[in-house]
Amino acid sequence: MSSHQQIPEAVSLIGVGRVHGKGTAAVTALSDVTVGIHRGSFTAVMGPSGSGKSTFLQCAAGLDRPTSGTVRLGETDLSGLNETGLTELRRERIGFVFQAFNLMPSLTVLENITLPLRLAGRKADREWLAEIVRRVGLTGRTEHRPAELSGGQQQRVAIARALVTRPEVVFADEPTGALDTVTAKEVLVLLRDTVDTMGQTVVMVTHDPVAASYADEVLFLADGRITDRLAGASAERIADRMTHLGAWAA
Repeated sequence: MSSHQQIPEAVSLIGVGRVHGKGTAAVTALSDVTVGIHRGSFTAVMGPSGSGKSTFLQCAAGLDRPTSGTVRLGETDLSGLNETGLTELRRERIGFVFQAFNLMPSLTVLENITLPLRLAGRKADREWLAEIVRRVGLTGRTEHRPAELSGGQQQRVAIARALVTRPEVVFADEPTGALDTVTAKEVLVLLRDTVDTMGQTVVMVTHDPVAASYADEVLFLADGRITDRLAGASAERIADRMTHLGAWAA
């Protein structure tokens, strides 16, 4: 067994299937997906429209229950948890970054960042909070409201909010989709840095080959199945592989 294989898996999906609807209206979003995401890695998930990318993320993050198969966060089997248990797991062990930022407009930057801790009834570790604020480049902005920030700054708040609980995995759903090219690069560099310097595990759904090129590995989905994977690939190589999946025609 290689040293790479010995790295513990932060998330694993084993034979996962997800069917929406019943009977003749049934749609298979995922079909027999088996994959492990190693701790301290940056994984991008790509595929044509309707390939199952969002369903993959939702099942992996405990936001949606698979119809079949098993999802594990570390050693925890998510199928063994009730809704309360899943809510607690998402709040304490998982961070989320969304395309639309999902910030509370009435709260300050600092209040938005620490919201997951307040919901969990936990106090912020002042040193860790200061470190996160510094890392995401928001020093001096913590008393601002979201409306006073640029889109890139708002996404930095969202990333800080995702990191503040020291999650086992950060799931990012099209985190650069609403940003211009320059700002998107800044956010991707930040996500890459959390992996390289903090040992964070990041799983990112994206349609952008440039964004995916920041990842250690890219998983390609088509028709609900993982059809390919590339490690350390350039944006050009990723785009070429997507073209073979018919992504641009989707």
